[in-house]
Amino acid sequence: MKKHIALVPGDGIGPDIVREGVKVLSAVAEKFSHEFTTSSYAAGGVALDSVGIPLPEATLDGCKQSDGVLLGAVGGPKWDTLPSHLRPEKALLGLRGGMGLFCNLRPAILYKQLSDACPLKKEIIGDGLDIMVVRELTGGIYFGERGRTEDRAYDTMAYTVAEIERIVRKGFEIAQKRSRRLCSVDKANILNSSQLWREVVQRVQSDYPDVEVSHMYVDNAAMQLVRNPRQFDVVVTSNMFGDILSDEASQITGSIGMLPSASLAEDGFGMYEPIHGSAPDIAGKDLANPIATILSVAMMLRYSFSLSEEADAIERAVNSVLDDGYRTADIYTDGMKKVGTSEMGSLIARAL
Repeated sequence: MKKHIALVPGDGIGPDIVREGVKVLSAVAEKFSHEFTTSSYAAGGVALDSVGIPLPEATLDGCKQSDGVLLGAVGGPKWDTLPSHLRPEKALLGLRGGMGLFCNLRPAILYKQLSDACPLKKEIIGDGLDIMVVRELTGGIYFGERGRTEDRAYDTMAYTVAEIERIVRKGFEIAQKRSRRLCSVDKANILNSSQLWREVVQRVQSDYPDVEVSHMYVDNAAMQLVRNPRQFDVVVTSNMFGDILSDEASQITGSIGMLPSASLAEDGFGMYEPIHGSAPDIAGKDLANPIATILSVAMMLRYSFSLSEEADAIERAVNSVLDDGYRTADIYTDGMKKVGTSEMGSLIARAL
């Protein structure tokens, strides 16, 4: 297979971790006889500094012409005082909107080797956690009509049947590839938009008779995530609810340095990135954890390129390196072997 990947390293530790993702991608290409080529583009603060805007047209065009996008991180305190339309984070919204990325996948995985980092009791987490949050990314309250007067402000949550159906079908398709269990989260006891959401889920589920479906109000889902997280496998929900629940789910895993994410278009094209920030204080110091980026590469192989065997190989390599006791500073505990960004990437590449 031959694929071209757009690299958007971004700010802070972004270049450090993307470099290790490419290192592992090269190891996959050699092992499985693929050809992966790359081009790098500026976005975020680095683009602001060089051309005065967070998302240059050339970056968006280059990403759209690629087969997939690997993003590092954007933002940092250096640009915090800029007007909102010039903030580095605007690059993310521009990339998502410009490439039609409507589906966000946020796995929350607690590795058994890192179970002590989980804030929940061992009897709750058992042997580990593996939850996939499927979040609608381009509709809902973040994109609805909004306004403000001197003493009043409003934001509108609006969804069409088509917007709900396409994200719900993604949820069902992903559930079919996992444990065939799907929990749809809404607030149908209060919100009209959630009532429509539930109606669409109930209609669409007849097309996926092999998937067990449940419904849960968002407030209960937030509670259940810390009370009994193992009851969840795939969770599908709206933009705002998904934003909140995916962050909650990531925290119960103990380390955001381990968690990847994907944002997908209808044709399977995607942008892949770690969920953590740019951490400018450790940029260039060989201290960042590259595992979330490396696992984002695995997600790209699985969801955009349909290379499940190759994705599985990366995930096994990560587990093997953790089994051998290697840790970056953020996940280090006494008795383990502390390594830097580059060595961690090399260890995983060799483990392939």
